[in-house]
Amino acid sequence: MVLFPPLCLVLVTGALATVVTDPRVISETCETIATAVSSASAVHFSGPSYEENIRHWASSSTQRATCSLEPGTASDVGIALQVLGKNRIPFAVKGGGHTLNPGFSSTTDIQIAMSRFSEIVYDPKLRVVTVGAGVIWDDVYAALEPHGVTVVGGRVSGIGVAGFTLGGGYSWLTNQYGLAVDNTESFELVLPNGTVFDVTESSHPDLFFGLRGGYNNFGIVTKFILKTHPQGQIWGGIVVYPETSVDQVTRATAHFSANNEDPKAQIIVSINYAAGNLFLVTTLFYDNTDPAPGVFDVFLDIPALVKDVNTRSLLSLVHCGKSNVSLHQGGQLWLISLSGVFSTMTVTKYSVELIEAAINETIHWGPMLVASSAVFVSYSFTPAMPTVLKRSSAPSAWPPMHKEPIVPIVLSFGWTSEFSDDMMHGLIRQSTSTLFDKAVSLGQGVKDAPLYSNCALFDTPLERMYGNNVERLRKIKNQVDPHRVMNLAGGFKF
Repeated sequence: MVLFPPLCLVLVTGALATVVTDPRVISETCETIATAVSSASAVHFSGPSYEENIRHWASSSTQRATCSLEPGTASDVGIALQVLGKNRIPFAVKGGGHTLNPGFSSTTDIQIAMSRFSEIVYDPKLRVVTVGAGVIWDDVYAALEPHGVTVVGGRVSGIGVAGFTLGGGYSWLTNQYGLAVDNTESFELVLPNGTVFDVTESSHPDLFFGLRGGYNNFGIVTKFILKTHPQGQIWGGIVVYPETSVDQVTRATAHFSANNEDPKAQIIVSINYAAGNLFLVTTLFYDNTDPAPGVFDVFLDIPALVKDVNTRSLLSLVHCGKSNVSLHQGGQLWLISLSGVFSTMTVTKYSVELIEAAINETIHWGPMLVASSAVFVSYSFTPAMPTVLKRSSAPSAWPPMHKEPIVPIVLSFGWTSEFSDDMMHGLIRQSTSTLFDKAVSLGQGVKDAPLYSNCALFDTPLERMYGNNVERLRKIKNQVDPHRVMNLAGGFKF
């Protein structure tokens, strides 16, 4: 790519230039970008395209940007980065828009929406698929299904490829093939200086390391080349249990987590409080048309409110886990605009005592938070086999090395009133801390265990996620982004 000469980054001596917040300058920068990019791209100040560009799953992650940019080529992304870097204008990059951390992919300044990077091209000879950074996993699964293959991707509907992959990525296929980052062969990356190139393990090993879990610290990724794997029909679905089945589900989850040796079998167990009720939802997955004898029998034998498990496509299972929240009222289906937040902690095993502690947290906080506009309070357990983090063929930014097998517990709160934001953030921290202390008291060596960055709260220290990798990641960032252009965007920054 030829750099756009008038927009080359200004060389700053001594200290970085001050971030510009003047609305007039930001608006003029929008106009400059609109003039500089090709006809493949568009800038919007209002209208349906603008609204779609700034929209996120959570209303707390949606901000009214001065303008939105829909780049249509990697070169235009490069031009925009040069303008933004020169003018020191804050910006955000949105792929699927599912992050719950405010300001990570949203801004009041210039929103970059990657929706025009929508390609999904399967290469049967190389057994890879090229996927644009604006795509969600639902569309990838649907495009690959006729070919009898799939990828290591999201487990519920509506999740974007870009953020999920750049943060690690636990999948229904993780026990068999590792994380999403372990199955990424190449990234098309636009550096802050506008240069575009493909990053592979052999061509740029340091950047390849950094992009595997390091998000948008080094530039903007416009497409991914992902490994594909054979995929036919699977068996699975959801089972919803009443409060009276809590003890049985707790024991079944702990037993499965400790004893499952079948990489084709996976579960997610969520403890939930909503609409005045405590209930549990278990999603079962088996990578074949029928599960191996006995693998899920204990879950299926527990009295349930709903049992929707059968042979189906992977896409059908993903659609069981809708990420939108809805309610029925007056005979109509309404989508609820929610604020939301994730938090996470890392443990070495899901013991009965630890799951019971999460149930106690749900019972304690659920009624109180529902009274403060909460729609749901949820604690999720996602057992993975001890070999998962050893499936990577190359080192990555996340996860850093850890001597013991680790699995996350993910907390998620959803609520309707923006006035509850600070309270919800504080209470999810408090609940996470309570469960962490419980794990330590049970003898789990998790004080330095890396947190799963895709579900980490916005102010989580880098060292708690990336461990000893932080120093190397900072060196890589200094090399490719000496003027901290990417620090003008949200997210975890090295």
